Amino acid sequence: MAVNMKSFIPIDAESHFSLQNLPYGVFRPSSGEVARPGVAIGDYVLDLSAICRAGIFNGPLLKGTDCFLQASLNSFMEMGRPAWKEARATIQKLLSVDEPTLRDNAELRRKALFRMSQVQMMLPAVIGDYTDFFSSKYHTQNCIAILYGPEAPIPPNWLNLPVAYHGRASSVVISGTDIVRPRGQMHPAGKPLPGFGPSAKLDFELEIAAIVGPGNELGQAVDVDDATDHVFGLVLMNDWSARDIQAWESLPLGPFLGKSFGTTISPWIITLEALEPFSCEAHVQDPPPLPYLAGKRSRSFDIPLEVAINPAEEDKAFVVCSSNFNHLYWTIEQQIAHHTINGCNLRSGDLLGSGTISGPKPENVGCLLELTCDGKKQLKVGNNLTRTFLEDGDEVILTACCQ
Repeated sequence: MAVNMKSFIPIDAESHFSLQNLPYGVFRPSSGEVARPGVAIGDYVLDLSAICRAGIFNGPLLKGTDCFLQASLNSFMEMGRPAWKEARATIQKLLSVDEPTLRDNAELRRKALFRMSQVQMMLPAVIGDYTDFFSSKYHTQNCIAILYGPEAPIPPNWLNLPVAYHGRASSVVISGTDIVRPRGQMHPAGKPLPGFGPSAKLDFELEIAAIVGPGNELGQAVDVDDATDHVFGLVLMNDWSARDIQAWESLPLGPFLGKSFGTTISPWIITLEALEPFSCEAHVQDPPPLPYLAGKRSRSFDIPLEVAINPAEEDKAFVVCSSNFNHLYWTIEQQIAHHTINGCNLRSGDLLGSGTISGPKPENVGCLLELTCDGKKQLKVGNNLTRTFLEDGDEVILTACCQ
């Protein structure tokens, strides 16, 4: 029997957390309490540890498991897609308007439902490794034009493989965590020698990251057509960047201190099952990818994205960017296939960033480097306020919503 996709929990029409979504996260009901997995539904968080202890996860794959009694989602994510589907079906039925198990049990509701505004969100997974890709052709073209001139070509390797670097997992933090302005070496234009100090070019990067579910054995590559079985879901990600530090240090090996001081992710992981209605064809790739990157289907997702800056001088955010996940050139499946083709082993909880998501129009670009042409143009961020890069006290708000 099909589940009635209306919940007994009141859900505002503008809410991102419908019965069709059901993203996973980790939370504490209050400071000092034990962290546990939860699911967002309307303005509430469903405590999966309470549901587990009540014996409601009684399907063949989840019965008796302690995956929802952990302080992270890693154990559950490692179980794979069949277990994820079983959990999703159980939770959707439990929250349905027609199901009395939770609806009519006041004591269980008291134990299992918490106001989202009153809980403390934590990192949803233990992130062992973090890789950041460079998957937007528009972002690549724009950055090359800004840094090397409008006639400079895209490097041929970029058109043939998903370029990436290995980031710093220890400085991945949950949304709402303050970022300290980094210090380091930089070499301003016109200066004979490098200097040292706080970055004057602090930037955001609009990204979406995949969270790995089951990993792969060392030495065993993941086939591009099997790659989605290794993706638990997606999060919003801001890979903060100190452009002046990055510019001075990056040649010949790549970014280091200009990136490693902080990467922010959203608390809720949106599953691929929830995103399936919004799947779409990915961009045509020219030249055609090599066979190990050429899957039976080239898929992306139609996920509208927005960035707003709430400047320190005001109490209102100003939208500076509107983009879409489907602007990316390289797909998640190709990223995983390439990441593992040399035998590299992914593990549950690994974070795979998309790279800055920029599109074809000026308002589609996903960082201040592009929006201000590396500080040469002023960007409006409010009433009579402009920015070239972020100032102390500014707040950056990333939003994604499929409808």
